[in-house]
Amino acid sequence: MRRPLTEPAPPDPDEHALGELARQVGQAARRRLGRSLAIRQVDAGSCNGCELEIHALNNAFYDIERFGLRFVASPRHADVLLVTGPVTGNMREALYRTWAATPDPKWVVAAGDCALDGGIFKESYAVAGGVSAVIPVDLHIPGCPPAPAALLQGLLALLHGTKARSDQLHRG
Repeated sequence: MRRPLTEPAPPDPDEHALGELARQVGQAARRRLGRSLAIRQVDAGSCNGCELEIHALNNAFYDIERFGLRFVASPRHADVLLVTGPVTGNMREALYRTWAATPDPKWVVAAGDCALDGGIFKESYAVAGGVSAVIPVDLHIPGCPPAPAALLQGLLALLHGTKARSDQLHRG
């Protein structure tokens, strides 16, 4: 019998460090907004790899809602649009309308390599480009896909009003 041909599992994340990071994001949101941070996730045409990592933020391990971060169903209730994937031609107008429906002040975070410039799909006839080709982007979180810790680090940088460099965000 042969062992499965898989990559070795990444090291277990430090639970205390992740909890502290999420707590810092929640505190920064309350300082900056006076309340919880409301996030609307928008899939603009991704492969769903980034969504898996974003959804992990709500699982029992990360449980970011306990720190005052929550995902909302409507852009009208959002402070942050967390956009994944290259923007496909079919999603171009929907993304713009979602951005227009989000009240000011609003932030746009492009999560993942495809959201930056279209990634491996940028040469496709069906792709309009990265998120910034359609709406203004405040922060890009690199990775394919970005790890949950990198997403939290990016949100913290956004709330502190700093431009986090790609090399500052933890890649998972």
